[in-house]
Amino acid sequence: MKRIVEPKVLYFGTPVVLISSRNADGSTNLGPMSSAWWLNRSAMLGMSVSSQTVQNLLERPECILNLVDPAMVAALDRIALLTGSRQMSDAKRARGYRFEPDKFAAAGLTRSPGSLVDVDAVEESPINLEGRIEAIHQLGGPDSNLRALEMSVQRVHVREDLLMANDRYIDPLRWDPLIMKFTEYFAGGVPAHESSLARGWEMPPMKAGALSSGA
Repeated sequence: MKRIVEPKVLYFGTPVVLISSRNADGSTNLGPMSSAWWLNRSAMLGMSVSSQTVQNLLERPECILNLVDPAMVAALDRIALLTGSRQMSDAKRARGYRFEPDKFAAAGLTRSPGSLVDVDAVEESPINLEGRIEAIHQLGGPDSNLRALEMSVQRVHVREDLLMANDRYIDPLRWDPLIMKFTEYFAGGVPAHESSLARGWEMPPMKAGALSSGA
């Protein structure tokens, strides 16, 4: 049997990504998000226009997608409720967000200069994708804050142990991306860590929202 329902969010689990973007002062902002997919050499990223990440990319479109594996889950969760923007909505503030200019330090992650773009990558990330935003599309009508950002991937860095023999493919058995599903992070199909984002949601555990603000 199936039921017709009206879920608060349509969210079925996607890989977690840390997006490096450049602030106006030249420093790198690190924004966690989990609404991303890839096709050929393009990535589509779903975020809120109110995030520091999107504000940066509107003005400075270079970025790095730092893919996250299970070993990084605690570091990721340490910055889940941090924002690089001094201005935030009342809703974000009520959920416990606070301003943090140096998310690398807050997470305990290491900066690594981009080789193609002028932002810092996350050294601990097994896969780093450098490129630029080519287009930003509004989603959900004229009053919506949601944006779909189209990124062209121009350089790919992959940790050697994840590569297959000819370096053309990533080994699907060795690469285990961290997945965000509702209020928890998953790895290998099992829970890896409860997300701090679970706090403050109206819905019971396992029925909340996505890590997609790109703070």
